[in-house]
Amino acid sequence: MSLINTSVQPFKTQAYLNGKFIDVSDETLKGKWSVLIFMPAAFTFNCPTEVEDAADNYPEFQKLNTEVYIVTTDTHFSHKVWHDTSPAVGKAKFPLVGDPTHTLTNAFGVHIPEEGLALRGTFVINPDGIIKTAEVHSNEIARDVKETLRKLKAAQYTAAHPNEVCPAKWNDGDKTLAPSFDLVGKI
Repeated sequence: MSLINTSVQPFKTQAYLNGKFIDVSDETLKGKWSVLIFMPAAFTFNCPTEVEDAADNYPEFQKLNTEVYIVTTDTHFSHKVWHDTSPAVGKAKFPLVGDPTHTLTNAFGVHIPEEGLALRGTFVINPDGIIKTAEVHSNEIARDVKETLRKLKAAQYTAAHPNEVCPAKWNDGDKTLAPSFDLVGKI
């Protein structure tokens, strides 16, 4: 079953953020846009490159009233050490979320039971806690957060303009479509 247009399931866990441990829950996600970026584990090879990519683009997420959450099956304690020892991860100014109980990885369908790790999953969630985009792929393929930003902007645009859709390769400022009977077969 697809997670698209479903509510984030209830959860509560801890994260490392800017020198502190914080609580993160489904309620934390409400009130602004959120992007959950699942990664296999801390201290791996590709994961720090993705954290750094998210960190480099974090000001753009903030301009879009969006919080980024990196999630692994490690603990928040591991995330503190990861943040303190990796130059790439050390750039993160957003929560590094621990999911040692696998509550989140199971809820989002990215858990690998035989490994106790997560697949690389990316989810855009609206301020009401509704999942608007989902991308999951194999762990050897790292993501480009610019594509996540593009999808976030499309989700925000269509939320503000419910009678329009964003066509293929749509970018902020591009023309959208207004679905209608008259448009069928004309594209």
